[in-house]
Amino acid sequence: MSDLPKKLLGNTGFASTTLGYGAMELRGSGPYAPQLADTEAEKLLNQVLDAGINFIDTSICYGRSEELIGKYLSRRRSEYFLASKCGCVVGAIGMHEHLHTADNIRRGVENSLRLLKTDHLDLLQFHRSLTKSEYEQEGALQEVLKIKAEGKTRFLGVSAILPNMTEHIAMGCFDAFQVPYSALQRDHEAVIHKASAAGAGIIIRGGAARGTPEDWNKRWYYMIDKDTLQHRWDQAGLDDLLNGMSRIEFTIRFTLSNPDLDTTIIGTANPQHLRDNIAYACKGPLADEIVAEAKQRLAAAGSVPLAV
Repeated sequence: MSDLPKKLLGNTGFASTTLGYGAMELRGSGPYAPQLADTEAEKLLNQVLDAGINFIDTSICYGRSEELIGKYLSRRRSEYFLASKCGCVVGAIGMHEHLHTADNIRRGVENSLRLLKTDHLDLLQFHRSLTKSEYEQEGALQEVLKIKAEGKTRFLGVSAILPNMTEHIAMGCFDAFQVPYSALQRDHEAVIHKASAAGAGIIIRGGAARGTPEDWNKRWYYMIDKDTLQHRWDQAGLDDLLNGMSRIEFTIRFTLSNPDLDTTIIGTANPQHLRDNIAYACKGPLADEIVAEAKQRLAAAGSVPLAV
């Protein structure tokens, strides 16, 4: 087992490994989805836990992800904090169909519990960053609060982005926020600090800045295109700061240098990439002077926090 650092996830009391596992890569369908045999998925998921990672994030709309986690990890349920999402439509083709009615929320959660072979989620997150009134108008917010009261989830969260994230924080009912952040996408840096200061757990997605330049071609999923990513990296001259590190190591460790981060979920279907990510996380944050220099260069290249 690796010696991964841990941080408390906001006020939940849970000590999460700073590297979590994002299980979208287990979806099994789509133009960029890795095609894993069940035996490969079983081995990979158990390697995640064997390495000491104790935070797993999935979703209704991640294809077979929930099914595979339930099939191969339910016997080890006490070893990991399980986060999934709601608002997605069960059985929908693709990741973009969402419906924020009380009935769809309930149907989705019950289906997730069935597939995951558990009686509760640790964290139930809205998968879309809507306004308070949009969450309330057809009973979605009221339903997740009922689900929490029933013990079917311990905590509530949002996969949040600006501008609505500031309202989410003020609502006071969310225990954690899953937020996009990396060296190349620092837009949410200030609002992440605001949420953390309010006591919420901070789960970073996109903390590997979409992986290698080859991964930046996957525009179907990401909010920022490959040309912007490449431009920011090149304009900031980040290669000058690597000092023997790979780009992916530098990027992951830059993300881990954010003091408000509690965990960052990085997904992979490649066992070697998993081992590499663990090794990088075990090295911890970059030196303060490297982070400061990188931020100065990145700001000049357009990667800056948005004001909140």
